[in-house]
Amino acid sequence: QVQLVESGGGLVQPGGSLRLSCAASGSIFSIRTMNWYRQAPGKQRSLVAAITSDGRASYSDSVKGRFTISRDNFKNAVYLQMNSLKPEDTAVYYCSAVIEATMGGPRHYWGQGTQVTVSS
Repeated sequence: QVQLVESGGGLVQPGGSLRLSCAASGSIFSIRTMNWYRQAPGKQRSLVAAITSDGRASYSDSVKGRFTISRDNFKNAVYLQMNSLKPEDTAVYYCSAVIEATMGGPRHYWGQGTQVTVSS
């Protein structure tokens, strides 16, 4: 069984920073693309950032220049450094990844989410 667990969410003032972490565990053979999504109340879940297995990163326009996605392939982990946070960044942030299990083909896994609240 493969699992993704996020950490690092919390309450921060506008202009502040947070670093989210996500670790994959279980019977993992390889991890392909890793992603961060977010969903605010009453809004659709949207892709924030993605990073390929060889380190190519992409971002949504709303976070470009403020957020940085990175990964550690030896730790099976992905991170999201969030700087210059705005109230509109408030959402539940979800880690996801396309993972090949030891016995099985690739599939998309999701973490349970971590709350990020940006407020004064």
